[in-house]
Amino acid sequence: MTMLDDSAATAETWPTAYPEGYAVVDVETTGLARDDRIVSAAVYRLDARGEVEDQWYTLVNPERDPGPVWIHGLTREVLAGAPLFAEIADAFAERLADRVLVAHNALFDWSMIAREYARAGRTAPVSRRLCTIALAKELSLPLPNHKLESLAAHFGVVQQRAHHALDDARVLAEAFRPSLRAAARDGVRLPLLECRPLTEWSDSPAGGPRIGHQPSYGHRPPGAVSYGSYGSWRPSRKRPACPHPNPGRYVAGQPLKQGMRVAFSGDTSVDRELLEDRAFDAGLHIASSVSRLTSLLVTNDPDSVTSKAAKARAFGTPVLDEAAFTQLLRDVAPADGPAGPGTAPSGGAVG
Repeated sequence: MTMLDDSAATAETWPTAYPEGYAVVDVETTGLARDDRIVSAAVYRLDARGEVEDQWYTLVNPERDPGPVWIHGLTREVLAGAPLFAEIADAFAERLADRVLVAHNALFDWSMIAREYARAGRTAPVSRRLCTIALAKELSLPLPNHKLESLAAHFGVVQQRAHHALDDARVLAEAFRPSLRAAARDGVRLPLLECRPLTEWSDSPAGGPRIGHQPSYGHRPPGAVSYGSYGSWRPSRKRPACPHPNPGRYVAGQPLKQGMRVAFSGDTSVDRELLEDRAFDAGLHIASSVSRLTSLLVTNDPDSVTSKAAKARAFGTPVLDEAAFTQLLRDVAPADGPAGPGTAPSGGAVG
């Protein structure tokens, strides 16, 4: 267990760039897919130093089968009388507003919350998020894995009801406080990422979400949801094969080139599916794994223990962060020879 003296981060040493408040969140859901729903949500509001201000918990009627009851314990009968998400949206928003959303695997919780607000015709009041897995990596905590129970055990926090939103949020809040103070003491940057909320949602009679119009984005297949000026989200599907030959590895200082094989790893500010869409529309090949043929790995955490990052290090694959990659996407060089059918025009700009 790591003990941290309260004097470790005094008013004189506390980083001025750190946020003023946090909303530690946990949601339980009907599943892990993009069309799954929230069945319960909990928020612990913390001040700038990680001290608990208050807590909040609610059940949510998902208007569908509750999914893995054996995990979250919430049956159809229990949820039948619970409020709909639209009915708790204001109360939830009040606890998220003007705070950094903190969660364990924050991309998942944020994505579920953003979609629920979009279905309700609302925008979640969250501009930044912090993943406690990423913070644990920044602090180089000696964890056997990145499960919440391992983070809790490291700081001596006792779990009482795993997969109950309120208790998971409590556990995370209690583990986040010493993590935050350790980061402040050692001058560690917080792994904050921007949140890009969904702004439109409509249910399609054919099943799945329908698209919002975004002329600057380029071609857009049925089944998408607008992501503001950044394009759309849609259910996963198999993309057509990239028609361009692989020109080889990315070279620093040079533009991307159509046909390059690009892999993605880790959390990103922009939805992963959207980044992949933008890369595909620019004429790049989206690789599901890293091999010796991969031209580039895009990740905000190059030192992570993911298989993609490890293979990139082993193969010497070039690595770029999300911001640099997004900038390069503005002007992708055309492939050698004529472009194949259905590809982006020369230059590959996608907005």
